[in-house]
Amino acid sequence: MTKTANPIKRLIGETAIYGLGTMLPRFLNLLLVPLYTIYVFTEAEYGEVTILYSYVAILLVLLTYGMETAFFRYANKNNDAKKVFNTATTSVLITAILFLVIIFAFVDDISRLIEYPSNNEYVLLIAIIIAIDAITSLPFAYLRYQNKAIKFSLIRIISVVITISLNLIFLIAIPYYYGDSYNTLPVYRSTSLVTFVFIANLTGSFSTLVMLSAEFKSFNFKIDVKLLRKMLKYGLPILIISLSFMITEVADKILLKYLLPDRAGADAQVGIYAASYKLAIIMMLFIQMFRYAAEPFFFSEADKKDAKKTYSKVMTLFVAFTWFIFLIVTLYLNLFKYIIGEAFWVGLTIVPIILSAKIFLGIFYNLSVWYKLTNKTIYGATIAILAGIVTIIMNVLLIPKYGYMGSAWANFASYFVIMIVSYLWGRKIYPINYEINKIIIYTIAAATIYYISQFSSGFQISTNYILNTFLLLVYVLFVYVIENQNKLQKKV
Repeated sequence: MTKTANPIKRLIGETAIYGLGTMLPRFLNLLLVPLYTIYVFTEAEYGEVTILYSYVAILLVLLTYGMETAFFRYANKNNDAKKVFNTATTSVLITAILFLVIIFAFVDDISRLIEYPSNNEYVLLIAIIIAIDAITSLPFAYLRYQNKAIKFSLIRIISVVITISLNLIFLIAIPYYYGDSYNTLPVYRSTSLVTFVFIANLTGSFSTLVMLSAEFKSFNFKIDVKLLRKMLKYGLPILIISLSFMITEVADKILLKYLLPDRAGADAQVGIYAASYKLAIIMMLFIQMFRYAAEPFFFSEADKKDAKKTYSKVMTLFVAFTWFIFLIVTLYLNLFKYIIGEAFWVGLTIVPIILSAKIFLGIFYNLSVWYKLTNKTIYGATIAILAGIVTIIMNVLLIPKYGYMGSAWANFASYFVIMIVSYLWGRKIYPINYEINKIIIYTIAAATIYYISQFSSGFQISTNYILNTFLLLVYVLFVYVIENQNKLQKKV
């Protein structure tokens, strides 16, 4: 029992530390949502920001092409982790430079293609941001490999603080200081306020590059061709997985712009959908910081006797905690909604759907241990492609009739499908005895509490909060009793 408990405690500790580098920066970024939706942008302008960042997410995955995960795999297998780092970083650096050359050469055509022909600066700024973020991805992975979680976290936090500070300066301070005449200033006169979101982001990304200078000083521009072939063979399926998942994650925002019957109001609908989507950020933050800690953890535990038992317990605790997050957000949605502007509240109905979808995604990340540890990443790629296909097909079918609600259900369905497929496939290749009964019980308990809370929505606000708090405590107590029933029985 001790052998199982210790690694789980270590994973929890590392998840908490990496949370500083993922959860805190994203929480700080969450502060930009009220800034954008309440004080600065219309629904349509916020829709523009959302759509453009959707392209950033997809292109960043392409430019890193699974090298981070391949680095972890071969750094643990190879006696010379530095050689693995040099090979991976050199490869990504070369592709990032080629990417910038192509973007700058065809910027006019690209701007017209994404339907922002008057804003070439959007494309250029985004391209530089993507290139820098791709280049810094391997040094960040190296910090994780070296268990330098504190440095990893500090760099991310400082970068985000710089980005947020510049957002406040460009979007609030300068317009406030100059009043209505601010748009006569040379830079403001030549572009929209949306541009300054990307200028702030670019500065934050560049600061990250500077803060990782120590890692780059020890970097040698050198490729071990034989090693690179192995890393590409391992990493390219990861690229397919990551790209397919990123398409699953952001395709809805892009497709909404082109598939909504009212094309003139499409950007506004995307803005409303994206703002409400942001209220699932607590769930997304936890899953992200869990992934940062879990990926190296799963590999390091693989050769241990009780590895599968450990993976099983991690899954159970993960599910219990993510449903707890679901309940926090949904039971207190009347408080969380003030994060976004009132004009965006019409989209709040998607929040429970998106939260549930993220839980399915998180479970899939836990399940992914079967194809990563057996070097069958091509199977993971197949499942990820399935997610992308389900997402695109359902968005195409549902958006014209149901708008962004159709996108929300498409997100739910795609993650649910791949969760089931991965579980069934994994049982044949790398069977793990997951505590399915507990997982189902926690899911039913959380769903029951959520639906009970909906009946109290007509009560006075104070009564509603008291009842929902009681329901939340019931869930916590319920999980505690089940997880500790053996200890409790011994005491009795």
